[in-house]
Amino acid sequence: MLKEFKNFIMTGNVIEFAVAVIMAGALGAVFNGFVSKIAMPLIGLVTEGVSFSDKFWTPGTEVYNSVEAAKEAGVAAIEYGAWVDTIISLLVLGFVMFLIVKAYNKTKKPIAVAPSGPSDNALLIEIRDALKNQS
Repeated sequence: MLKEFKNFIMTGNVIEFAVAVIMAGALGAVFNGFVSKIAMPLIGLVTEGVSFSDKFWTPGTEVYNSVEAAKEAGVAAIEYGAWVDTIISLLVLGFVMFLIVKAYNKTKKPIAVAPSGPSDNALLIEIRDALKNQS
């Protein structure tokens, strides 16, 4: 059983998958940094200083100045701004992955399609006709 497990782990697909998972984690950190440090401040400039990262909602009528103040008061704060950041991060990551896959597909050589010959039925008809002509 140990030998089977070793063979399974050492196959190319498992190793390639492990590398892909590690790379995805690293890319995720890079894109989260990009979104929080570059994209969101730019969006804040376009929206006249509105920052999504500090947007939240608390149930009730009392107003809190920050998420931390609401949490200190024991109120559940719904941080929808952080969720908007996550959605933007997902969109940026998806677009970059699209560009990477598109560039990768351009590097692949097209597979030459072998010219197709006659179908099985056409060959059988040709053999039948040849046999008829012999007799």
